[in-house]
Amino acid sequence: MYLNLENQRILIKKALSISERFWGLMGQSNFHYGMLFPNCNAIHTFFMKEPIDVIGLNLENKVIYIYRNLPKNQILKLNFPIKKTSILELPQNTSLSIQLNEHLFFEDEDII
Repeated sequence: MYLNLENQRILIKKALSISERFWGLMGQSNFHYGMLFPNCNAIHTFFMKEPIDVIGLNLENKVIYIYRNLPKNQILKLNFPIKKTSILELPQNTSLSIQLNEHLFFEDEDII
């Protein structure tokens, strides 16, 4: 799926399997895509090679939290119920145009 932000179209990979959720963006560098973790309210940046932007979303994909340039070796926990929250990880500085309370719209790959 894709997320359209201003003049950017960002590929978003959905982390559904245990392996995808475990590895996330660990060990990646110079990546140009994001990862969506459904039913998630906490992440860590251990073993990350570069900072990331972290967006917390509610069930309607409304932005409830933004943390830009989260450095490596950090733990981030959102104070929202896990079943009602998703976390979107993006390359650093990708979220500069995103605002709190904004609704993000994800586009399926088939719709181009």
